[in-house]
Amino acid sequence: MSASAKISGVMNKLSAYVAGALSTALPKPVAERAKLHLLDALASMVSGSRLLPGQRAIDYITPLGGTREATVVGTRIMGTASTAAFANGMFAHSDETDDVHQASITHPGATVVPAALALAQRNRDNGTSLLRAMVLGYDVGARLTMSLDMNSFYFVRGHHPPSFGGLFGAAAAAGALLRLSPERVRYMFAYAAQQAAGLSCLFRDPEHIEKAFAMGGMPARNGVDAALFAAHGFTSVPDVFSGDRNFFSAFSPVANPGELTRELGKTYEITRTSIKKWPVGGPILAPLDVTETLMRANPFNANDVKSVVVTLAEDRARIVDNRAMPDICLQHMIAVMLIDGRVTFHSAHDFERMRAPTIVKLRKRVQLVGSPKMADLQRSFQGSVRITLRDGRTLEHYTPAARGSFLNPMTREEVSEKALDLLSPTLGGKRAQLLISTIWKLEKLKDARDLATLCRPS
Repeated sequence: MSASAKISGVMNKLSAYVAGALSTALPKPVAERAKLHLLDALASMVSGSRLLPGQRAIDYITPLGGTREATVVGTRIMGTASTAAFANGMFAHSDETDDVHQASITHPGATVVPAALALAQRNRDNGTSLLRAMVLGYDVGARLTMSLDMNSFYFVRGHHPPSFGGLFGAAAAAGALLRLSPERVRYMFAYAAQQAAGLSCLFRDPEHIEKAFAMGGMPARNGVDAALFAAHGFTSVPDVFSGDRNFFSAFSPVANPGELTRELGKTYEITRTSIKKWPVGGPILAPLDVTETLMRANPFNANDVKSVVVTLAEDRARIVDNRAMPDICLQHMIAVMLIDGRVTFHSAHDFERMRAPTIVKLRKRVQLVGSPKMADLQRSFQGSVRITLRDGRTLEHYTPAARGSFLNPMTREEVSEKALDLLSPTLGGKRAQLLISTIWKLEKLKDARDLATLCRPS
């Protein structure tokens, strides 16, 4: 049997699509959404470079050296594309700031953007190529995990979807920017599959470092490496997604490989990806959104609050119930919103404030309830809040989709506001504003290194 006969229709279609992605124009609304997610990812990286996982990544890469191919954002370090992708991926998921694709349970911005930015700098690609590669990565990464039997893959066997989807998304973006032929793309996917890893035990990590590695740094780096292996002549099996002992038989025997090519070029997964309005764990977004809405419509302050009842899906509630880290502790973040009237990057990461008497006292009034009626993966940004005031009033509101959800997307202005809060402490306000305006005009960018330079301290 010839090598070509061993290649499935799914792999033939997917590899051809990846190879042709840079020459295919994006619909204007998709390009616009890509700019929002690019800005959000860069802001997550720059702010994450100052957090503990980011600092550990810097400690690791600083002595590595290597060819100066790409910028490690938030620093003045340059390294190989692989090194930069690793560090920037760690930065992007140093906390809970980055975007999320609910249907695939992935965080594409933490892997696809670091990989695409690294290779775009290495090749000195323009802004249009960067955007097209990025959109491709979101499409491939999300479809990869949606092709799996999530019940056995994630909930029973304990594999972690963001690590897998992020890896294949990063590889696709990198492979497109390396101008791999369809044959080389197939080799690339084989080397991505050989590096596939990620265990859900990472949720037990109290310092978020293993989580940043498994959900950001590792898949971003491994995806870049898989593409570089193929570009440098590595060969492999012709189709890792079909045939004897393939990827699916190893990780998800009950799978739907056809999902990998479902409506490619028609349905863009970046338009089904959500941006977090606040840098907190996903389940906290809806309660913050509702609390902010109630405070604006009914003037009151924290001293007026007798009790707060927050209702979320049961599995979402467990993730954020009285956690030790401020940005994933629902009771703490609700208390911060009630006292400050807003949430910032600083307030979401202020460990010392978790011990403040006023916060501790108010947290005790916040009750979290899990509801089976809210178990809807597509609406994981839903929730309700009931606030009882000391004067006897009861204020209650429900949102099916918090602001930032792909069902209720943020505007340029709102994403810019979030980005400025994250970027300015490291880059300075003037450079942060310049970075934002450059992204809005990305089609005019001739060299991705110019964009990356703006992500370094002045």
